[in-house]
Amino acid sequence: MTLAPFAVDVNSSAGRRVSEPPPRWRDEFQRDRDRIIHCSAFRRLEYKTQVFVNHEGDMFRTRLTHSLEVAQIARSIARALGLNEDLTEAIALAHDLGHTPFGHAGQKALNQCMRPFGGFEHNLHSLRIVDRLERRYPEFCGLNLMFETREGILKTCRADHARELGPLGERFLSGGQPSLEAQIANLADEIAYNHHDIDDGLRSGILEPDDLAPHPLFASALAESNKLYPDAEPKRILATTIRAMLGEFVNDLIAFSRRRLGSARCTSVEDVRACPDSLVAFSDDLALEHRRLKRILRRKLYNNERVRAFNDAAAQTVRELFEVFITRPQLLPVEDRKGSRDENVHARLVADYIAGMTDRFAIQEHRRLVQIERWPRDWSVA
Repeated sequence: MTLAPFAVDVNSSAGRRVSEPPPRWRDEFQRDRDRIIHCSAFRRLEYKTQVFVNHEGDMFRTRLTHSLEVAQIARSIARALGLNEDLTEAIALAHDLGHTPFGHAGQKALNQCMRPFGGFEHNLHSLRIVDRLERRYPEFCGLNLMFETREGILKTCRADHARELGPLGERFLSGGQPSLEAQIANLADEIAYNHHDIDDGLRSGILEPDDLAPHPLFASALAESNKLYPDAEPKRILATTIRAMLGEFVNDLIAFSRRRLGSARCTSVEDVRACPDSLVAFSDDLALEHRRLKRILRRKLYNNERVRAFNDAAAQTVRELFEVFITRPQLLPVEDRKGSRDENVHARLVADYIAGMTDRFAIQEHRRLVQIERWPRDWSVA
């Protein structure tokens, strides 16, 4: 496939931090993708919460399946726009490597614990994983990914942290844009979690079709699905409806982004980076529907009593684990105690350790070390 002139070309990449011989049968971004898939942090995503804790049911999404869905959507968009599919896929697969156990509730709690020590940002922690924490190669720490992959992982970054990152953090200080491939991964993430959270919410019984009926895209897609398949069972009708909605958002994103790229007259990656705004975007109408959908999910799913009870238990679990390891560093694994005499270094090591936990390991460690039951019986770990 011939790349568009504003796509990232692997041959003009800023490269790796540590020089390596080129791969024989893959290009460098394909190597990045493969390193991400084979790393331990990626495997642990299988047992990290998306919305529902992993052991509530085998059919709900986890951070791993979410990442795979993001990668599929992102790659399809990249192909339609003539962009680098391999780089897009690598960014999408890596974007959640730094997520804590228990989803956003765990991340928020860990950030609160780490406020005196610089805070905790899951995007920045994803970068920390691929740059430092993975221990697979004798020649370097981390995965030694390409500059453009590492840059794409950082969706947001505080200015003080960006200054520490050198060229990688420059765009957060200057107001520039990341590559189009990174922009795609960002919006593919939002498309994926909106639609699979609808699917999981309906499957759980927390969401009902009537909750989504006020959303015009859902209502029209549901009516069309019933018209096309009048004898189909409700489960298939809902799956068809969600698939049609997702397709509307993806198709709109591709069409509108093409128009924006044409209007901006970008002829290089440098032109993309110099733009004041992202060039990958929804049209105004679909952006409005995207926000409406998020509001419905927040009101009907994320603020549901059952989900909030899980989030409360998750946050307290993280806080209590943090307190245990801060005050008793000897409980950390031996390889994670280095430098623990420095308070800030020790706190960051504790955050690294907790962030790397799966849901069930965090619950097991909490029961073992804190010996207070925070989890309802139907969330218990066998």
